[in-house]
Formats: sequence, structure tokens, C-alpha cells
Amino acid sequence: MIGKLKGTIEEISGDYVLIDVHGVCYVAFCSGRTLGNIGSAGEAVILFIETYVREDQLKLFGFATELEREWFRLLQSVQGVGAKVALAVLSTLSASDLSNAIALQDKAMVARAPGIGPKVAQRIVTELKNKAPLLGGLDAPDMGLKQNIGDGVASAPVADAVSALCNLGYSREQAASAVGAAVRDAGDDADSAKLIRLGLKELAK
Repeated sequence: MIGKLKGTIEEISGDYVLIDVHGVCYVAFCSGRTLGNIGSAGEAVILFIETYVREDQLKLFGFATELEREWFRLLQSVQGVGAKVALAVLSTLSASDLSNAIALQDKAMVARAPGIGPKVAQRIVTELKNKAPLLGGLDAPDMGLKQNIGDGVASAPVADAVSALCNLGYSREQAASAVGAAVRDAGDDADSAKLIRLGLKELAK
């Protein structure tokens, strides 16, 4: 079982990178996000590896971070999501984006990934709802607030503030993050007007 590769980039082509490790070249399939950030031919690289062994093939998937690899594994626990679909999601969304989408139950954000239809996107945000916080990307208070917003059980001032910021043209994710910061500053008993004002201030940073 290969857990990590440390070597030199021989070639980047399409959806994989060829890594030279002391004269032995390994093909590692990666997300577009990873391939775009690991460097170019001749440069040193370290990839965390997920090894797939089948009767007729051995395939390596490479990730820039252990967190990305954990998301790859977790995504495939969802019905209808295989390695190809998981890589498509990770090519489109960062770990933080994915955490946000799941906390907010924002299937449209997940559906931005190529090959992800509404039904699969819905399954991802639903089935991973209680697993995503374990992978980080958000601190616990932020995750809790965003899950409340996504579930429609957030307090009225919080829900009103998020709705108001969305009506001003901000995305649901941006609005939720800004209102979360506002709640931390103003306290849980702040009214919607104050949360909107502080949220706008946060968004202007």
C-alpha cells in the first residue's frame, strides 16, 4: 500500500501527474486543483496517496494535503459517487467550500462540479452533513451556525440578516460567514439590523 510519494515531477498531463521517485515513475491521478498547484516538470513534489487495487488494475490517486484525501474518501461513501465524481468535486470546490456547502445544505454549490446532477448533489450535502465537521475547514461555532441556517432552525435575527445580505447580491455562503462573524462580535441576542450592519462591515474587509 502506498501512502505518500516524494519525488520529482516528470510530467503533468490531463488528469494525472507522473512522479519520478529514485528512477521509478508513478502515475497519480489528481484533482484539477491539485494539478494546478503542485508545480511543474523538474520540481520536487510530495503527494498523499490513495491506492486502489482491482482485479485488473492498480491505480494511484494523489492529493496535496491529507485533508483533501480524507474528503476524497468521504465523498465516495455517498451512493452514486465514485473516484471520478469525487475528483470532479474536489477540482471545483476547496475543502472549506465543501464544508460550507454541506453546512448550508447548498446542493447548487456542489452541483457546480462537472458531472454532478441535482440528485447526487442533494445526496452529498444530506449524507455528509454529520460527517463534514470531523474534517475541519470551519471551526465548531461557524459550522454549528451554518448548519442551523441550512436546516432552517437559526434564530429569526440570524435568518433575517442572512436573507437581507443575500437580497443585496451576496451568495448564501458569503452571507452566512459574515453573519457568523457578526454574531461572534455582537452576541447571540443582537437584533437583525445590527447583524446586517456588522455583516456588511465584515464583507467590506
